[in-house]
Amino acid sequence: MKTKMFCFQCEQTAKGTGCTIQGVCGKTAEIANMQDLLIYQLKGIANYAVRLKDLGQTLEPSLIEFIEDSLFMTLTNVNFDPKDHLSQLRKSQEIKEELKIRFNGELMNPEATYTLSDTYEEIMEDTTRARIFFDEDLDEDIRSVREVIKLGLKGISAYAHQARFLEYENEEVTDFVLEALDKLTDNALTLEENIALLLRTGEASYKVMETLDRANNETYEAPTPHKVNVNVKKGPFIVISGHDLRDLEMLLQQTEGKGVNVYTHGEMIPSHGYGGLKKYPHLVGNYGGAWQNQQKEFSNLPGCILMTTNCLMRPMKSYDDRIWSTNVVGWDGIRHVPKKEDGTKDFSELIEKALELGGFPEDEPVKEILVGFGHKTTLGLSDKILDAVKDGKISHFFVIGGCDGAKPDRDYYTRFALATPKDSIILTLACGKYRFNKLDFGEVAGFPRVLDVGQCNDSYSAIRIAAGLAEKLGVTVNDLPLSLIITWYEQKAVADLLALLFVGVKGIRLGPTLPAFVTPNVLKFLQDNYDLKPIKTPEEDLAEIFA
Repeated sequence: MKTKMFCFQCEQTAKGTGCTIQGVCGKTAEIANMQDLLIYQLKGIANYAVRLKDLGQTLEPSLIEFIEDSLFMTLTNVNFDPKDHLSQLRKSQEIKEELKIRFNGELMNPEATYTLSDTYEEIMEDTTRARIFFDEDLDEDIRSVREVIKLGLKGISAYAHQARFLEYENEEVTDFVLEALDKLTDNALTLEENIALLLRTGEASYKVMETLDRANNETYEAPTPHKVNVNVKKGPFIVISGHDLRDLEMLLQQTEGKGVNVYTHGEMIPSHGYGGLKKYPHLVGNYGGAWQNQQKEFSNLPGCILMTTNCLMRPMKSYDDRIWSTNVVGWDGIRHVPKKEDGTKDFSELIEKALELGGFPEDEPVKEILVGFGHKTTLGLSDKILDAVKDGKISHFFVIGGCDGAKPDRDYYTRFALATPKDSIILTLACGKYRFNKLDFGEVAGFPRVLDVGQCNDSYSAIRIAAGLAEKLGVTVNDLPLSLIITWYEQKAVADLLALLFVGVKGIRLGPTLPAFVTPNVLKFLQDNYDLKPIKTPEEDLAEIFA
């Protein structure tokens, strides 16, 4: 009999309701259940941590880092290695025991009192207590709101992890993550109180993206427009995928002068806009498209691959000897590059392998796309943009972006982008941009029609751009000729959406499908208060926008 699981945290969950045998992402029931138990343990840790803070005690940075990393590794397509999860579970129990001793007592809720069992078999039996529907008496709408909060915390922690790698932290966000994990165990909270916590999750998401934006901009200079070659060059190479700019910087430093080219992949493409990174001449371009195409694109690739954050798919036999993971990313059997005590990493094994493989045999014709339109660059052009609006040269702005995925109905975003008026501008971000960013949309009023704002965390940039334009016009963001067409897949997209709701953005069109973890009543709340809309067809949605 197969081990049972239940997971509905991503957009492509089985049948639109939940994965019960194995995750569509490739996650096994074993991994899914250990992740549930790890979250359960984090709640128990937070129970003690919050009370110790209330008593005036200081929490070690290592504790905060452990919580962030644990939440991050349970995000979709991050870590599939049973050994990593077992290790993290055992560490969680050690931490909880230490906090119990410091608290000099024991709290009585199940997450706090639970003690991790000794054997693997017993641990797997214990995972049942941590599953989503374990408490059958819990109100379904409260459960739904709790799930949105939990998934938002996963996205927030992914961003906090990136910022911490650059030695930036937002203590307000850290405190909120602990508070929210603690309150997720409080069955006395009403639906209204849980919704209030949900809205505060959006505030924390906005603040952590603001911190990460500052970390990236201050460390590597604010992005400026830059043309990126999306075809290949002759010679040995390493493809780096994910989001962490510090990993890319270290890889560029270690490959400098060694005859190894570096290509970005997936959401790493916006890094070409940062002055502190594009200065390296061997950062030669971007390889491939969105994350879901990696098994095809990496197959028989004559170079090495480094996965730095989420979006890992099961490595195929054709390249599993040429792919490495780092940070909290992992798959059983693939090699991992750890972080040293001083925060650095040694990529020499990848470099040697890349040189051995030899790389691409010849150059392809150069084909370039434009990146680098973060909020500083775009708002620097705001007077010219607004003059073009006032002169009737620019009619509308669209934000089309978010997480991509494999389902056929995601071609909606390509068709929508192609159907937008020729006098409109498209702001795009995250890997959803790969649905159309290599197509030629031309220019309008002297501006490229497609402006690449950045990674998923650069939803903050999109908010800043919209707010800046609205301020200059003396109106609210919702009064702008602006439409948001958002594609979601995983939990960072949940955090991004909550951040948009926090700043009061209304009328967002979300797809390809609505989240399975949102009940009809919670959806009605979002529709009534924020005019959240499911996408229809490009033709219907454009007709409504311009009605």
